[in-house]
Amino acid sequence: MHIIWHGQSCFEIITSQKAGEQVKIVIDPFTEETGLSLPKLDSEILLITHDHYDHNNIKGVTGSPFLIQGPGEYEIKDIFVQGIPSYHDDKDGKERGGNTIYTIEAEEMNLCHLGDFGEKELSPEQLEKIGDVDILMVPIGGTFTLDAKGAAKIISQIEPRIVIPMHYSLPKLNPSADGKIDGLEPFLKEMGQKSAESQPKLLIKKKDLTIEETKVIVLQP
Repeated sequence: MHIIWHGQSCFEIITSQKAGEQVKIVIDPFTEETGLSLPKLDSEILLITHDHYDHNNIKGVTGSPFLIQGPGEYEIKDIFVQGIPSYHDDKDGKERGGNTIYTIEAEEMNLCHLGDFGEKELSPEQLEKIGDVDILMVPIGGTFTLDAKGAAKIISQIEPRIVIPMHYSLPKLNPSADGKIDGLEPFLKEMGQKSAESQPKLLIKKKDLTIEETKVIVLQP
């Protein structure tokens, strides 16, 4: 499995099937209003966590993907996707509306993408639906979603093997479009890491998941 981060909450996940076929999953493609450039993307599965311009650029993805835009259970090409309802804020969605958490089962691994989760903590019902997580994609920038401390709390609830931070300040991110959000450093400090070497993508297989403690992996956008 290849996991590639394109900035904000946009991920490209390339899975390998038993027959040698590859299935591409894209999550939360953004528009140019963010100040970031979305590369050419095609996919078989497209997940949208909520209907904001920095997450919902459906037209930016080619390949006539199977589109998922909310809660439910889906099986596409032997990949199981579950959408779990949540809120974009800690006021029951009154400020910024709803958000969908997605879990993805592929290559015998369990992934979870939190979208713009903004609640103070996961409910017992949400945690039960999320289940065991190998790789967690979590927002850390604050203002519109979890900040470093909030993200650390959610991570402690889920206890994933690997954490990939997302939705934080980048050099080209347009502050007028998405407001002021924190960079990576406060999150690393909260997680007890002075620094983290970034890598262009994560290549991982089930047998690689022998980590006893949660490991933070930083990807280059």
